[in-house]
Amino acid sequence: MTTLSAAERERYQRHLSLEEVGVSGQEKLRAARVLVVGAGGLGSPAALYLAASGVGTLGVVDHDRVDASNLQRQVLFETASVGRSKVEAARERLLALNPCIDVHAHDLEVRAATVMDLLRGYDIVLDGTDSIPTRYIVNDACVLLRKPLVSAAIHRFEGQLMTYLPGLGPCYRCLYPEVPEGLVPNCADAGVLGVLPGVVGAMQATEAIKLIVSAGSPASGRLLVYDALELTVREFRFKRRQDCAVCGDQPTILAPTDPSTGLCDATTLRDRVRRLRPAELQVLLCAEHSHERRESATSVPVIVDVREPREFATGHLEGALNIPVAELAARLHEIPPGRLPAFICRSGARSLIACSVALRGGVAQAVNLEGGMLAWVAEVDPTLVVAAAR
Repeated sequence: MTTLSAAERERYQRHLSLEEVGVSGQEKLRAARVLVVGAGGLGSPAALYLAASGVGTLGVVDHDRVDASNLQRQVLFETASVGRSKVEAARERLLALNPCIDVHAHDLEVRAATVMDLLRGYDIVLDGTDSIPTRYIVNDACVLLRKPLVSAAIHRFEGQLMTYLPGLGPCYRCLYPEVPEGLVPNCADAGVLGVLPGVVGAMQATEAIKLIVSAGSPASGRLLVYDALELTVREFRFKRRQDCAVCGDQPTILAPTDPSTGLCDATTLRDRVRRLRPAELQVLLCAEHSHERRESATSVPVIVDVREPREFATGHLEGALNIPVAELAARLHEIPPGRLPAFICRSGARSLIACSVALRGGVAQAVNLEGGMLAWVAEVDPTLVVAAAR
């Protein structure tokens, strides 16, 4: 690697002053090739900080065009970008920020047929997509190609981040063996605090830079959960699963595949899942103690709390059944026949998964508590204690 030019030394002076980076670290950054999957809320800040930090080759992959609703959080774009290809607008913005780097715009959908060739040209991958199948395709390709992966996701006021290091730690499938598409609400359906992806996307860029310059401890085997409402970061440790389909002892996934969900699509969820705020659910629950129950038994919900037992034990609604979402398909028979199941979790994401699992299992209708237990505490019962997510 050649030494830094005078212009580079001036631009990266604050890095050069860090013992953990210095000239050698900055040269490693210049030689690095990083791919950002998704030019959205997470990819925007991640790409901006990677470009500003001097990552020599930066790839951005996305197949969408800029929409006005993106501007609330996707800071790569401006009002004049609306209607443009995201990756082309991103490329212009990143080069305007740092003309010393190379930026490759990949205007394509990440599919099983294209992902291996796409990832081969990069050293590190950052995944910030809101597509569940894409997360699994990217994870599987990174495992097979032995590429480090920094994966993140956001939902309402909460963000999650983990790092996969080939041969050294668990992958995304070890944490979530399978979560089909259509079960987790996207930003358009669930909403998201505009600054949230800025925080989590910057954390992704931090992880990538640390890996490149070999500084600090990566989030391998750790799920970091950032709660914007509480302004906390919690850490949950997990291990590689010996039975993991892609990185386990006897892997069954030998090439990326386009997942087939086999579950409910968005239309089915919309038509057969009643989404209620806490006050609305409380009204229905009050009917259980009146004559209305005898007249319309199926309209009176039975609360099914799909959090983990540790979370449930910390605080739950009176009379609730505790069936963790991972066990729901095998335990649907525990829901009383003829009763409308109202699924609840901490923030509303796992309960929507539960709704789809229940519909697939033969349940005709379901209720989802929007905002979960956090919303219940905020709107109905502030004395209830809500445990941190798993």
